[in-house]
Amino acid sequence: MKLFQKLLLAPAALGLMAPMAATASELNIAGVSQYGSEEQVTSITQFSDVQPTDWAYQALSNLIERYGCVAGYPNGTYRGSRAMTRYEAAALLNACLDRVTEVTDELKRLMKEFEKELAVLKGRVDGLEAKVAELEATQFSTTTKLKGLATFVLGANSFGGSNNAIKDEAKAIEGATAFAYDVRLIFDTSFTGKDLLRTTLRAGNFADSPWGVGGNGDYVGLNTLEVSFQEDAGPNAVGINRLFYQFPVGDKVTVTVGGRVRQDDMLAMWPSVYPADTVLDVFTYAGAPGTYSLNLGAGAGVWYEDNGWSFSLNYVAANGNNGNPEEGGIGTSGSKETFTGQIGYAGNNWGAAVAYNYGNGVGPASSTPAAFLAGTASGSNNSVAVSAYWQPSESGFIPSISAGWGITGYSSNDTTFNFDGVTANSWYVGLQWDDAFIKGNALGMAVGQPTFITGCERSYCGDSPKDGNWAWEWWYKFQVTDNISVTPALYYLSNPLGQLGWEANGRTNDSAPLTNFGGIIKTTFKF
Repeated sequence: MKLFQKLLLAPAALGLMAPMAATASELNIAGVSQYGSEEQVTSITQFSDVQPTDWAYQALSNLIERYGCVAGYPNGTYRGSRAMTRYEAAALLNACLDRVTEVTDELKRLMKEFEKELAVLKGRVDGLEAKVAELEATQFSTTTKLKGLATFVLGANSFGGSNNAIKDEAKAIEGATAFAYDVRLIFDTSFTGKDLLRTTLRAGNFADSPWGVGGNGDYVGLNTLEVSFQEDAGPNAVGINRLFYQFPVGDKVTVTVGGRVRQDDMLAMWPSVYPADTVLDVFTYAGAPGTYSLNLGAGAGVWYEDNGWSFSLNYVAANGNNGNPEEGGIGTSGSKETFTGQIGYAGNNWGAAVAYNYGNGVGPASSTPAAFLAGTASGSNNSVAVSAYWQPSESGFIPSISAGWGITGYSSNDTTFNFDGVTANSWYVGLQWDDAFIKGNALGMAVGQPTFITGCERSYCGDSPKDGNWAWEWWYKFQVTDNISVTPALYYLSNPLGQLGWEANGRTNDSAPLTNFGGIIKTTFKF
């Protein structure tokens, strides 16, 4: 109990002692006088009749040592078991009040000395209280955090090659300078602090752009950007791009299930650190679009992590919400499904992974048209990937290095496209310099061959497949602020139509029928 609380109880204590008040003849006036004027003790050990075993020992010790307002009798005793007279109580109370007055005067002096500082602190506390109250009043959820990403793209394509007809067609469809956007709103909800419910809203208008996907602008295909997005409902339509729930089981196992979940959402590690700012979509699959197809739909997965090692298994059905087993569903003949398994290791500055993927009716996410058709014809494919990365411990002249290779075999009973026995390969190397020229900025480049056919039936490929192609990209990311970056980029595709381009060319010469050079300026806003 604090001193002030004890003082508040003093009047009540004195009142209780009233019936025991002694007569004048019973009082030792000289003793009371000496009690009231005796020098205050500074330690409980000065009392010869107070022992540590006494029930009030600690309380008496606190009064003496903390507050210094307890005195004894001239003979060095406290007489703790003796009844207190009203005179003695008054003397004790007077001693304590004198001490309180001293403390109060000292506090007043300190308060006056630091008056300005105290006023500033009070103002800051009042301001913080107001801000906290405002946040509490305006927050939309106590369990959900919102992250946003908006991307503007301005740029154009330039086409060349030996086939003027194909070149003119590409220019007519994808040759204009254009401006497109992609925006994502990500809601991350946690109910236990360890789980995650992710809901992502996304909108864009890239279908008819020079970097389109699934629209009139999807003539070349390989020049699709990672941010190229548009809902089936049309440009500017907002849709659910992700919806899944992730939770731990023990310390080492994580389970994911969702109605809109992507293959890589259910992998314990991603075997690449390239790029810091994505340009061409072909370089976002760890070198193996056949294995890391990024299939998106209804799915579930589990991963296990321990001492850097990880093991992941997942399943995704792109049309898993369809009730017609001929056109969709889960585990049906019409399901566009993938089964993926990955074994990986992630160290302090390097990592590597081996992955296997079985797909049914799902083609590589990034490929030449011929290779894509090999995966979209009715049938299945088996794919293996080996990918790895390394990062320097400090940014400097030496870049981070990411590399990957994949091989895919297809089987099909489709009589329209004779793709049974087709084999396709892919690879890439990506380099990235952090803090390039200016701290916070980044420089990068990548080179590789997207999925291309390396073996197939002679009736389709002729003596040898001519599906090979090369892709390059170069970019520099200016970090304008913590939330805004501007990235100019250049890219080149040597033969983006692959085997189909050669067929349209009539195989009249050995030069590429179509080449694609492009440039963009991408501005990214994070909030």
